[in-house]
Amino acid sequence: MAFSELCNEIFEKATADYHVTDSIDAPMNNPYEVKSIEYYLYLKNWIDAAQWHMEDLIRDPQIDPVEALALKRRVDKSNQDRTDLVELIDSYFLDRYKDVKPLPEATINTESPAWAVDRLSILALKIYHMRQETERTDADDKHREACRAKLSVLTEQKKDLSTAIDQLLEDIEAGRKYMKVYKQMKMYNDPALNPVLYAKR
Repeated sequence: MAFSELCNEIFEKATADYHVTDSIDAPMNNPYEVKSIEYYLYLKNWIDAAQWHMEDLIRDPQIDPVEALALKRRVDKSNQDRTDLVELIDSYFLDRYKDVKPLPEATINTESPAWAVDRLSILALKIYHMRQETERTDADDKHREACRAKLSVLTEQKKDLSTAIDQLLEDIEAGRKYMKVYKQMKMYNDPALNPVLYAKR
């Protein structure tokens, strides 16, 4: 099984599982072995699904400001968890290809494998929700038709991104590409780097 196929299978399962309750507070029941790549892929999509719905909720124009601030804090933590997990998945690839010697003409990719996988997870959610829009009985035909056209584009994008991910991994395995991981440099979460935070110390 190609790696992208594994990703898509797990992302679709996680997305479907999340929407059983469709609640940002629902507990995750990850069916895969802890610390396996499958476990991390499922967790990745679950975090993305919960954050997707947090972003929906926070855009409610009638939301209570106190509730909105609490939700913004949850979004911030979710973003940090997401970034940490992407780096963990990249560590899996670094270990998997640690014995590969890059060819003299090897080049680096614009993004690491895990950040491409991150985009594939988001695409799974976009496809799920766009498909829902095509089936809405409270929307008119024009809306459903526009969403069907968008769904077609998203499906094609998923196919192209899946192919690109598998090609990148093949190139890394063959030494035609090499990967480097730049650990997160987020400044606003760091009390030593965010001027608003360090000014209060």
